Amino acid sequence: MGKFDSKLFNEQAFGHYVKTVPNTKKNELAKSGAIGANEEARNSLANQTGSLYTRIPYFGRISPETSQNNDGATNITSSNTTTYDQGFITASRMDSWTERSFSKNITAGTDFMANVGNQIADYKMAVRQNMILAMLRGIFAMNTVGTSVAAKSASEFITKHTYDITANAGDSGCIGAATLNSAMQQACGDNKDIFSLAIMHSVVATHLENLKLLDYMKYTDKDGVTRDLKLGTWNGRTVLIDDDMPTALKYSGAGVYTVTIGGTLASGDKITVAGETVTLNSTSAASTSAAATAVVTALGTMDEYTVSRTDAVITFTEKSGYYGTGAPEVSITSTAGTVTAATTTEPASYTEYTTYVLGEGAVTLDDIGDSHPYEMSRDPKTNGGQDTLFVRDRFICGAEGLSFEKPSTLTASASNTDLSTGTNWNVINDGVTAISHKAIPILRILSRG
Repeated sequence: MGKFDSKLFNEQAFGHYVKTVPNTKKNELAKSGAIGANEEARNSLANQTGSLYTRIPYFGRISPETSQNNDGATNITSSNTTTYDQGFITASRMDSWTERSFSKNITAGTDFMANVGNQIADYKMAVRQNMILAMLRGIFAMNTVGTSVAAKSASEFITKHTYDITANAGDSGCIGAATLNSAMQQACGDNKDIFSLAIMHSVVATHLENLKLLDYMKYTDKDGVTRDLKLGTWNGRTVLIDDDMPTALKYSGAGVYTVTIGGTLASGDKITVAGETVTLNSTSAASTSAAATAVVTALGTMDEYTVSRTDAVITFTEKSGYYGTGAPEVSITSTAGTVTAATTTEPASYTEYTTYVLGEGAVTLDDIGDSHPYEMSRDPKTNGGQDTLFVRDRFICGAEGLSFEKPSTLTASASNTDLSTGTNWNVINDGVTAISHKAIPILRILSRG
């Protein structure tokens, strides 16, 4: 049996020890009430020799739209209910740390392996939070292309459950007094009460504090003195602050680029712009303007840019409306001709902050345990003797109202890349209808602060 801190190692006792170590890292999302479990999925997947994936059935609801007028002479048309099912995937994680016995000899008895043990609780919470953020990325990257029920319901969900105010000139793209209420109403309408908490970057929280929109809960001590707690509320929803919430560098407009053809051209010269090569003839080599015309004709309609020309200058404007594609690549094969590309418009940049608004148990990350969660190994030979601590975890992953659709390539455990891949997620549907997006307690607010 391995040893830990010079004692026989008992993995059950060590597991209890890890849970009692104070966690000082934020990881607020992983610790929040928005992270829950699904009892049916747990029962299906808790067995260590059980399957990687499970689907849990749901009854559909009967609809008042089928109600018929009874005039005493019309037969009743009967309808039936539908059923849905929801996919849950398991994700296993593992890690290990090795410390040499000799390290203890040269550091006045410092126990480095005990130091590892002291950090495992924080480490595990950070691993959980990374998994949750991966799932949220995947959910908001669902496939919206096509006419299938899955694509249409995903498009509706992402449109309704994304509240983007980055272009709001009145508030400089920042969160304001009406933002949360409006976002929840847009997402779930009269069902907006399903949201219970908002988790945001400290920049966003500070902006709310400066606007006096963030109320901190209070308590009264034994002496009757009322003090503020560190836990705040915003429009009655609990606010958690964590700088792990996503940020992205964005630009306020499209990039504009120019390609300029110059010098002396000759028939047979080759000009390449954005992968399209034009070989000049006597007509197109007659002037730089004619050469530019030939290039524009060859490029035709482009996916990335709108193309226009003035004399020998070709202008490329990003169709996306956002900066980032960059200037097209150019080259020329000529003894005296030239071709150059330049950025003429680079919009001002800003940081986009994502605030998640979630309901209780909106995301499933249920720790169902590994058959051997902790193990110690003693290697007396290598490096004069060393100890290795191994940790393993196993989780059920899913989300309320959404189904993880396991790809055929996923055969062992879902990685964070699998969890963040949009094509692996769908709004729950039966191929004909999907559940209402208003039942899904997941919302994101995009702002500049």
